[in-house]
Amino acid sequence: MSFAVQTEGLVLEAGGVALTDPIDVQVEVGEHVLLLGPSGCGKTTFLRTLAGLASPAKGRLHLFGVLTDDGRTRKVAPHERSVGYLFQDGALWPQWTVAKTLDFVLARRGMARNQRRAEVGRLLEVVELTGKEKRSVPTLSGGEAQRVNLARALACDPKLLLLDEPLGPLDKELRHDLLRKIDELAKARHLTIVHVTHDGEEARPFAQREWTLRHGRLREVSSSGAVSKEEATCD
Repeated sequence: MSFAVQTEGLVLEAGGVALTDPIDVQVEVGEHVLLLGPSGCGKTTFLRTLAGLASPAKGRLHLFGVLTDDGRTRKVAPHERSVGYLFQDGALWPQWTVAKTLDFVLARRGMARNQRRAEVGRLLEVVELTGKEKRSVPTLSGGEAQRVNLARALACDPKLLLLDEPLGPLDKELRHDLLRKIDELAKARHLTIVHVTHDGEEARPFAQREWTLRHGRLREVSSSGAVSKEEATCD
């Protein structure tokens, strides 16, 4: 069986310091997995490693059956991993319009110019932002900006979608709406999701499994029980 994500003895590091014990996990295609834990435990580093933006200290990472990292040797470049990434702060270029933000990603994929305009319109329709093509990023509301971030991630044509606490700046209603939209898209496109958050209460109904990262150890939590504050604390 080929998994969407499979790690073998993967050790995360930042600044030359190991953050975790060896991690051995498997994520099935189409699963939505939550990763909980406070700042500094290595949650974002795990996502960055999956995306190819960081390298593990040791171990092996397979994405969809393909070896992508082997210790410090990157086997597959980030833009070749079929990964979409929703950042916590959006990381959108303020000087660009919505259309240019999406067009840039499509161009990097090698899509012809005459196809890109239609694809931008289709992506904005998917995230319910039709007609916002000419808006500059600073003029968008927080919810609109994160929908652009979602559209940009989808423009990569991903099979794996990484969520790095993208709901934090939004109010409760907007957070629920965006989670619902992501869930609908994941089911329609059979996307696999790894979702990093401090608080899984809102996202838990959409996920099939839940992990915690504590004291450098990643472990699975029973879906029948919430994570206690003690369990979600890193010393």
